[in-house]
Amino acid sequence: MTLTGTTVAEVMAELAELEDPKIREVNEKHGDDHGVNLGKLRALAKRLKTQQDLACRLWETDDTAARLLALLICRPKAFERDQLDAMLRQARTPKVHDWLVNYVVKKNPHSEELRLAWSADPDPVIASAGWALTAERVAKKPQGLDLAGLLDVIEAEMKDAPDRLQWAMNNCLAQIGIEHAEHRTRAIDIGERLEVLKDYPTPRGCTSPFAPIWINEMVRRQHER
Repeated sequence: MTLTGTTVAEVMAELAELEDPKIREVNEKHGDDHGVNLGKLRALAKRLKTQQDLACRLWETDDTAARLLALLICRPKAFERDQLDAMLRQARTPKVHDWLVNYVVKKNPHSEELRLAWSADPDPVIASAGWALTAERVAKKPQGLDLAGLLDVIEAEMKDAPDRLQWAMNNCLAQIGIEHAEHRTRAIDIGERLEVLKDYPTPRGCTSPFAPIWINEMVRRQHER
């Protein structure tokens, strides 16, 4: 495959060759309708390099593997605010949603504007993207955030939130507790009372997403450095 002038048809043909029914079966249990090994997908993206026009055409195919590839070869800062808003609403699967937020929106100059808009969206999947961006700010650029106010919202709404929104709010709760000692006791207390993800199956060697365990473990690691 040539690196420049690559057509969508050529890329789709290569993605079809990479399709593995066993991988698809596993992915579909998580709501992701593709069967391409992500390591091989990243290798293909590395060969193609950044190609914004091709990325946009791949996105328009509505194919999950093609969209994941598009997110790897696009130029994150090239998208307008409304484009990203439309793309999030078109992102049908969890993996496309997560990669769009983490690999593209976080690097885009409109990320803060989108964070505020999405956090207040009535669609819980869209709102989860706003909370994911908020968790990022809590950890990296907390200046100007009302952390106590965020804890108020989490305390009132996380317990009954739909799964993906609940997960994003829980992540934000944990980040507040990990990064901001003055709010740590309250963050742990909220986690203990709400018991969100308390029984989440966690593989050996991994940290539980249950906020009190997560917070205490990450703080312990910080003190060991």
